[in-house]
Amino acid sequence: MTTPLLEMRNISIHFGGIKAVDDVSIDLMPGEVVGLLGHNGAGKSTLIKILSGAYKKDSGEIYVDGQKVDIRSPADARKYNIETIYQTLALSDNLDAASNLFLGREITTRFGLVDDTKMEAESRKIMARLNPNFKRFSEPVRSLSGGQRQSVAIARAVYFNARILIMDEPTAALGVHETAMVADLIKELKAQGLGIFLISHDTREMMELCDRVSVMKNGQLVSTERVEDVTEDDVLSMIIMGKKPGETVDA
Repeated sequence: MTTPLLEMRNISIHFGGIKAVDDVSIDLMPGEVVGLLGHNGAGKSTLIKILSGAYKKDSGEIYVDGQKVDIRSPADARKYNIETIYQTLALSDNLDAASNLFLGREITTRFGLVDDTKMEAESRKIMARLNPNFKRFSEPVRSLSGGQRQSVAIARAVYFNARILIMDEPTAALGVHETAMVADLIKELKAQGLGIFLISHDTREMMELCDRVSVMKNGQLVSTERVEDVTEDDVLSMIIMGKKPGETVDA
């Protein structure tokens, strides 16, 4: 068996008397997309914030490439090549694609000045890998479409050697064409061997893009299933009723 790229074992976190995540275990293989589904408050976003370093777990263990790691901050997560793309994208609207890609990690000349030429050249290289149709390098990102903005956010993560990518509702509020563009980006990242956690409310999208889906309800993991083994109705039953495929629920 191949060693998982990432394992989260028996993860729990409490907020006051509420168990937001209760003894949850999930894993992720290289070149795999795992979907995280559940109603608002199910615990999926909290679980991912533990992985991204935004929250500190109360108990459980995290392993990267089979080695136990300690993630207490976003800087710790980045150290293990874990990058998060939040729904807000965290882009600076008044800056162009290259400036956003290197925001806070600018390339400088030997005189300590920002090297705009080198940053644009590097941006063009990474975009050629991810989205060859992207041409609007010199325009403020506020003028870009939703899919193009996602391209910039994804390129920033990949340029800085992300191996584990967390994507929070990447196609929310996008049109059909833009959604297809982001789906193509996800498939390209998968082909390059990245492991991706995809958070979405769109079960149909999950069935098309993911290899496995993990459903949470009330802070607990209902089940993790291979997409090829379940139907969309099975996934909806897990989300709504907390019922594994083939399992009956007592009246």
